[in-house]
Amino acid sequence: MSGRQSGRPTLEEVAARAGVGRGTVSRVINGSPRVSDQAREAVDRAIAELGYVPNQAARALAGSRTDAIALVIPETEARLFAEPYFLDIIRGVSAELAEADKQLLLTLVRSEQERRRFEQYVAAQRVDGVLLASVHADDPLPDLVRELGLPVVLNGRRSEDEAVTYVDSDNTGAGRAATDHLAGRGRRAIATITGPLDMYVARARLDGYRAGLAAAGLAADDALVATGDFTEEGGRRAMRELLDRRPDLDAVFAASDVMAAGARAALREAGRRVPEDVALVGVDDSAVARLMDPPLTSVRQPIEEMGRTMARLLLREIAEAGTEQPRRVLPTELVVRASS
Repeated sequence: MSGRQSGRPTLEEVAARAGVGRGTVSRVINGSPRVSDQAREAVDRAIAELGYVPNQAARALAGSRTDAIALVIPETEARLFAEPYFLDIIRGVSAELAEADKQLLLTLVRSEQERRRFEQYVAAQRVDGVLLASVHADDPLPDLVRELGLPVVLNGRRSEDEAVTYVDSDNTGAGRAATDHLAGRGRRAIATITGPLDMYVARARLDGYRAGLAAAGLAADDALVATGDFTEEGGRRAMRELLDRRPDLDAVFAASDVMAAGARAALREAGRRVPEDVALVGVDDSAVARLMDPPLTSVRQPIEEMGRTMARLLLREIAEAGTEQPRRVLPTELVVRASS
């Protein structure tokens, strides 16, 4: 131990010393049979060498259910409460878990430190399963939770080849429907404001937009694509960028209603009328869409039902340990209003 810094040894240090993953260490500590003899011996040796003391409360919980489910949202409080999408997901998850008499633990992960803290919490077996929303392509949490032996279900997916159980909506279809609608209204310079492109949802909606352009015989133009961040201010900035690049644009597909609200504000500042000068379409069909002036055409996705479905799949996986649940992709629907 002479090479260690002072302080209590961590699970990560045990894993590094043993040459195994954190999940393997957790399974050894909690007495899981799903560990090879060689790995168990390496972990036991590392624990002895480092003087690691397992959390006894965690070991006591290892053999029983906690009746608690964690819903993890890697966003700030400001984004959580400003974005109707998350509130609808929480409503759906909460309703389904309440019917099953399970406790909901809502966790915001806003930093690397908070992510590590949550990993330790999960490793201590304080929840029966984990639901994850707003996942980015490089998010390691889904795999880490699975390595710890806990069921996990995603809201959305990290890529086309997602290996973890997920519930998603038809995002490519959403982008296609919005673009088809705008082209069908005679618009020819159709722009889009995407979400962050390290998120599958944003890339899928962009793919749908491009498919809609191709179907209408319209050439794709990178000058008509601006990247946002699913926030109102991001939509405003992206809209200003698009107007600077292509002042002749006559339609915009924003990849969320909140970004469409920001785009609407930027268009008003620039003296552009909606829909006379620029038609506008969003995604979510949230309260934001219905309350905008003019009311926003939007692609509806069944957000609350997505939350319910996530919870159902997770509860089934908990009840049927080792049985992987099917992926679900729910349909979307264009709701036409005055903005287009």
